[in-house]
Amino acid sequence: MNQMTIFDLLNEEFHIDRPCRLIELFGGIGSQAMAMKSLGLDFEHYKLVEFDKYAVASYNAIHGTNFIPTDITTITGADLEIKDTDKYIYLLTYSFPCQSLSVAGLGHGMEEGSGTRSSLLWEVKRLLTETELKPQILLMENVPQVHAEGKNVKSFSKWLQFLESLGYSSYYEDIQANQYVAQSRNRCFCVSLLGDYTYHFPTGHTCDKVMKDYLEDEVDEKYYITSEKAHFLIDKLVKEGKIPTDRQTDRQTDRQTDRQTGD
Repeated sequence: MNQMTIFDLLNEEFHIDRPCRLIELFGGIGSQAMAMKSLGLDFEHYKLVEFDKYAVASYNAIHGTNFIPTDITTITGADLEIKDTDKYIYLLTYSFPCQSLSVAGLGHGMEEGSGTRSSLLWEVKRLLTETELKPQILLMENVPQVHAEGKNVKSFSKWLQFLESLGYSSYYEDIQANQYVAQSRNRCFCVSLLGDYTYHFPTGHTCDKVMKDYLEDEVDEKYYITSEKAHFLIDKLVKEGKIPTDRQTDRQTDRQTDRQTGD
């Protein structure tokens, strides 16, 4: 249960009382849009900013939209077209790349001006600075290392201070996915509300499903990859220069393929 603070007495809760216009920066295939759809929220796919053409193609196929790949560094705040905020709630998501933050990455961080993939966060700062009207809700999801001790926490604190300077009240918390689905994945969520509002993350959820509950009992044979098909695909990728051709790497790839296909 969330502990009550003085801000709960001073600040009111935020309520969505108008249709939402969803702006997804680094939107991928639209997982946030999927969540909103599952919740039955009244929203429109307003803007998608996603560089990967394959992700955009998947997004369009899933959501019935017609977006094109867009590089966040090439757009301006005006391109977000935030207007009529008395009629719409603008929800902007910005789950920026985690490669420079995650344990699996090299830990180069996200300092402003550093040029790392994770420093694309500061493109969001630029866009928000360039917009006269601001989104009423900001939502970030990223790895917990986004606020890890050291240079990351300094950058994250700087980010929160920037949002505060624009008038946002921000709240963040690490949430374990296995509270909701059969997957262990810890992620940091940050909710920022334009104005003096209070917010509490949901608590008390438990997932009563296991992975088997999500799998089909029977799967068409066409979805199985035989050893022959796997080696054909690997050879094709090597010829196209999409995977390394180092002999040791090839041997490791072959062994992994054999284990996966049962050979």
